Formats: sequence, C-alpha cells, structure tokens
Amino acid sequence: MILSSTQTIPEHSAVPRHLAIIMDGNGRWATRRLLPRTAGHMRGVQSVRRVVEGCGKAGVKYLTLFAFSSENWRRPSDEVSLLMRLFVQTLEKEVHKLEKQGVRLRVVGDLSRFEPKLQQLIKDAEEKTAHNDTLHLTIAANYGGRWDILNATRQLLLAQPELAQHPEKITEADFSEYLSMAFAPEPDLFIRTGGEQRISNFLIWQLAYTELYFTDVYWPDFGAKHLQTAFEWYQNRERRFGRTSAQL
Repeated sequence: MILSSTQTIPEHSAVPRHLAIIMDGNGRWATRRLLPRTAGHMRGVQSVRRVVEGCGKAGVKYLTLFAFSSENWRRPSDEVSLLMRLFVQTLEKEVHKLEKQGVRLRVVGDLSRFEPKLQQLIKDAEEKTAHNDTLHLTIAANYGGRWDILNATRQLLLAQPELAQHPEKITEADFSEYLSMAFAPEPDLFIRTGGEQRISNFLIWQLAYTELYFTDVYWPDFGAKHLQTAFEWYQNRERRFGRTSAQL
C-alpha cells in the first residue's frame, strides 16, 4: 500500500523517487522562432527522450509527465489534432525502445474521449511493457486533478456503497486506492518548465508535500543539465513534513 505523506513521513533520498513534470512552453518556443506552435510540440518529444534517459541514469523510479490536460481541448482544433497525431506516432515509434530499456508505460486520465485507434495503442503499449520495473513512466493525458478526485469518489462508492450511509468510515487509504496514480508514491519533486508558476489542475491530491520547482526554460530546450540543476535544488531542500528543523 502507498502511504499518504499527510499520514506518515515517507522515505526520501538525494534523488527523487518520483518526479512529476508539466512540460510547458512548446508553443512559445515555436512562436519565438517564427514557427507554428505545432513545431514546438514536435520538438518537445526530443526532450521527453532526454528526460526519460536522464531519470533512468539518475535512479528515478517513477516519472510522470503531464502531456494533455482536460482543459487543453479548448485550444485551437488544428493544434489539438496535431497533439493527437503526435501521441499516436510517438506510441508507434517509441514503445519498442521503452520495452527494451526496462521502462513500464502507463497512461492515466479519461481516455474515453480519444479515438479507438489511440485507445488501442495505449492498451497495447501498457501490456507490452507491463513486466518492466527499471522506470515507471506515466503519461497524464486528458487528465485533471479534480476529475481524478471526483472519479475516485465515484469508484469508491460503487465498490463500497455502504460508505454513502457512513462517510465517517472513509479513510485516506480507502480513497487513495481509487486515484489514477494509486500505484505510485507521491511525487518528491515537481518541475514546471516555461516560466509559469502554478500546478494547473495536475495531481492535486498527490502534490500535498511535493517540492515545487519552476524554471523559465521552455520544454523543447529542457535537457540533462537542466534536470541536474533541478535535482541539485531538490537536494538542498529541507523536507520536514510538518516537523521542525530541530526534529530532523
């Protein structure tokens, strides 16, 4: 069972066990170069490869990437279409490599809105890599933190309808089992690229005690040296989990 950081003091080390990233700035990277925004998303795939490789070398066990939020459907239709095609192409090209590298791939979010081909590719990719344990790579797609909490509540009550009459019996452990990231420990480090400083409806429940790192670097430019800088910043953080410095 994965324990909550508000209930217990989790183990932590110099390298984050779980790293979560909002990959922001693709469109602005392209606009500054007088390119269509879609060019930034295509270039951003290279950064995903670099970060997956960097996390594997550093000993990160879980890497979660926010690829497409439930609010991103509001973007221009041509950009959304490109993102969907890019998702399909990336799965078709990269899954074999991930499988050989020992990476287990999962996709979390409300996948029902995706076309059947994409849903099948996701299912096949998850099945093909299910035996791997070197790095657990999770892609959050059509995901929102509020959706996650609401969906978990519904699933909990469907599984244990008697709790509707006795809500006082619901515990964090009961509830968290139904969250989309129930298989992973809570993130130790959160990175957002692109200069914005907010979590944008990403892993709302899970980020309760996560260290938040923001950088102005656009995602297509983010690489091994930037990842290392974030890790060094993390290593200098004093993770108290409600305690005082004197108790550490």
